[in-house]
Amino acid sequence: MTLKELRRKAGLRAEEVAAYVGVSYATVRNWEQGRTIPTLNILQTEKLLNLYGASFDEFASAVKATNTNLVST
Repeated sequence: MTLKELRRKAGLRAEEVAAYVGVSYATVRNWEQGRTIPTLNILQTEKLLNLYGASFDEFASAVKATNTNLVST
């Protein structure tokens, strides 16, 4: 599962994620497109995991899958 799929599974828009975590919409889109890897502080990470209803391992796997998809296309 990619970051975008994880967000959609939670029923969220990228704008909502950005506002809740305290980053820009462009930052979330860059994460989801594999342009950048999320660099979050502990509080932001906790917020994102709670928002997505995901464990840290699920989130880390989604980051890896997102960046793998970019390389393979």
